Amino acid sequence: MPQSTPTQPTTLSVSAPKALPEIERTVSEIGAKVAKARAERGWSLAQLAERAGLSPAAVHKVEKSGMTPTIASLMKIASALGKSVGYFVDEADPVRPVTVIRRGERTPLFTSKAGLVLENISGRYGPFWVAGAEAHVEPGADSGPEPMSHPGEELVLVTEGLMSFTIDEVRYDLGEGDSIHFRTVRPHSWANPAGRRARAIWLAIRGS
Repeated sequence: MPQSTPTQPTTLSVSAPKALPEIERTVSEIGAKVAKARAERGWSLAQLAERAGLSPAAVHKVEKSGMTPTIASLMKIASALGKSVGYFVDEADPVRPVTVIRRGERTPLFTSKAGLVLENISGRYGPFWVAGAEAHVEPGADSGPEPMSHPGEELVLVTEGLMSFTIDEVRYDLGEGDSIHFRTVRPHSWANPAGRRARAIWLAIRGS
């Protein structure tokens, strides 16, 4: 009976996926995108950490040290910043050139301001330069004790009630049908000084 020749193990040459460099690039850019989104809102690193339920050290490592956040941490950061997780990791889905949002399908946007409810009326903030919301502002609600300042512009059209905006320490009172457009690098704040709810269409144009 002839002897059988031992079968030599087959060695497969496995090359790295072509997409690997692209994935590494995307991951390496997460920190910069987090920092930019935070700056657009005029938040400090500690303020983002508080809103996201993370430690300031963890957010600092993501932004400055290139640490890749866990999916849970990234979801918290994205939610705090009012963005999708896909904004930070370049969603694979092609960008839709047209976004339609039906009245009954609006999603709430995160805001830390008491007495303010924002309903999204725009497409994803990543591929578009403009973000829009219908704002419902309770009587006496305001943006807080300190003026805000961040890159970009805002355009607000009051559709119901009264609102006041203070920009560079100058107050502007707006009634129904009035609008205001300003660069958000100027110190600014807003309030509903009336005894009834106000409503407004609020557009934010991000800085380059």
